This record gives sequence, C-alpha cells and structure tokens, in this order.
Amino acid sequence: MGKSDSILIAIGGGEMAEATEVLDELLSLLKKKSDPRLTVMTVATNEADSAASKYNSLFRSKSIKHVNVVDVSLRDDGFREDSVKKVREADALFFTGGDQLNVTSLMGGTPLHNAIHEKFHEGFIIAGTSAGAAMMSSSMIISGGSGNPPLVGGVEFAPGMELISDAVIDTHFSQRARHGRLLTAVAHYPQALGIGIDEQTAMVVRGNEFKVIGKGVVTIVDGNAMRHCDLPYRQKEETIGMFETHLHVLPAGYKFNLKDRQPMAPTLTKLAGSAAEK
Repeated sequence: MGKSDSILIAIGGGEMAEATEVLDELLSLLKKKSDPRLTVMTVATNEADSAASKYNSLFRSKSIKHVNVVDVSLRDDGFREDSVKKVREADALFFTGGDQLNVTSLMGGTPLHNAIHEKFHEGFIIAGTSAGAAMMSSSMIISGGSGNPPLVGGVEFAPGMELISDAVIDTHFSQRARHGRLLTAVAHYPQALGIGIDEQTAMVVRGNEFKVIGKGVVTIVDGNAMRHCDLPYRQKEETIGMFETHLHVLPAGYKFNLKDRQPMAPTLTKLAGSAAEK
C-alpha cells in the first residue's frame, strides 16, 4: 500500500453515472483539494476515444473543471513526458474498464508506471472500475468462466500493479456469478485474499483497512486457514474440494482489516417488521 493518506477506490463495474454512492465518494474526496485535477487513464480499453469522452463529460458535469486523459495504446506511450506530467500534476487517477492485462503489459515498468507508484507513496487517490479495479491487486485474474464451480485450471493469472498486496480482485462479482472462479483463484494461491466486488459497489481502501460503499456487496474468500485442498490430486477441469475456507459478505457500511483479515460490522439496530418477524 501507499502512504497512510493514499486512497484506493476499487469499483466492481457497472454504469459509473448510476453508481451514485461511489461517484459521490470519489467527488467528495476530490473536492477536498483546491481546484482538483483528475486524470482519466484509458490504458485498459480498446475504445480509448469513446471512454475518454464519456468520463470527461461525466466528471466535468460534476464540477471537476480539470480533467485530463492519458492513453497507452503502445508501450512507447508509457515513456511520453506529457503523460508522465499529467500524472504528476493530478490529485487523482481514474482507470476505466477494459482488459486488465493491457494495464500491466503496456504500462508495467515504464516511466508512467513508476510515476503512478511514486505518487501513490506520497499520498494520492487512485480509483478504477472493472479492469481498473482488478489491476490493483498483486495477482490478477485475466480469464476464467463465470457460473462454474471451482475447477482446476479454471482461471488464468498474471501479476497485477501491486497497489494492494497479497490479494486478487474479481469484479462484476454477483452479477456474473463469479464465486466459483474466485474460489478457484484462492485454491491456487491460498496466501492471496480473494476479493469479489459487485457492480455499482466499491471498496475504499485507506492504509490496511477498507470500507464498502454502493448498492451491492464485497465478498471475501480467505484461504489462510484452509486445512484441505485437493487441487494437486485433480486433473484439469475437474472440480476442487476445499475445507475451512472463510467467506465474508460485506454490504455497504461494513469494513475489513486487510492486515489482520478481520471483518467489522457497523452498529446495527433491529427494525420493526423485520424479516425475522414476518
């Protein structure tokens, strides 16, 4: 992670303009800065012009006057001085959706990549949706079917941007029934915390802790205490058996300590006519 006042907003996808709680959170953080500058990173998408226009319009309609765009369509773009300058002068970055492998393969190790990490270690806001969230973890799922049980070889991995260590993030989670694919990831890498983020939902990370905001949930799969996994004994595409894998489901208002791997509930009050009374 970056400096203690650095903030990550990992968004599970969906239409950003309709993710009002998530958008409001990002805007409130941005507007704490004097005359804030936001740089939209379109490296993940193959439709950079369309994404740039969409997010430029969205953020300017929310009174963010200084919106820049940086695209990386070729690795050489990661060496452009004007792009590095846009990152260094920004108060926040926003990574669009697309293909997370584009982010690391096109930008990894370039001066642009280094500038992002330098800013993050100084104190910075980095938000990203879909692929822009998946790239934040130390390992990324780059392919894998939805709606399947845990399967040997059911996912492919690549190194991520390592903004969150010892984790793997999946997005569009409940909407695309990706529970089996995240369990598969944790079976392969039990030391990595599995984090599934629903659409129009985000985890907001400060230091070693995150809170959940938005309309869905963040699902955590923790394999650290797993006492049994038969993956080494199975053939490719066979199902995987796992014992004592911890599962946490965190709606808006819940928090999670990434260092201690402990969920935290908000103060709860029973409501009259609750589900238990019906």
